[in-house]
Amino acid sequence: MKQIEVVAAIIRKDDKIFVTQRGYGEWKDWWEFPGGKMEAGEMPEEALKREIREELSTEISVEELLCTVEYDYPKFHLTLHCYLCSLLTEALHLNEHEAAKWLAKDELESVKWLPADWEVIEIIKELNYQR
Repeated sequence: MKQIEVVAAIIRKDDKIFVTQRGYGEWKDWWEFPGGKMEAGEMPEEALKREIREELSTEISVEELLCTVEYDYPKFHLTLHCYLCSLLTEALHLNEHEAAKWLAKDELESVKWLPADWEVIEIIKELNYQR
């Protein structure tokens, strides 16, 4: 089975988490945390900063690893590294996503999440992430 390793930013601001809606591909319209595939030889934190610059035209501070999720999709195995992050600049521009939202903890289940992200949602609900 094909193996894909990705990084995702759990961007926190006040009492909310930034989430994005895919605008392309098989999983179009599903919601996810912004991020993407790691390139060969790239450290996860470097990959995450690069992906966020590419996807959102902004800079983040990568604070700590929240969790790593292993998930089998029908066509590939995903390894998803999720990092707690904060914005270094306020401006966000959607370069690849269809939509984005800031969701409070009790709103996290209001969108259609990609399957691998559900484990992350459960961990986030347990966090005290107000900043």
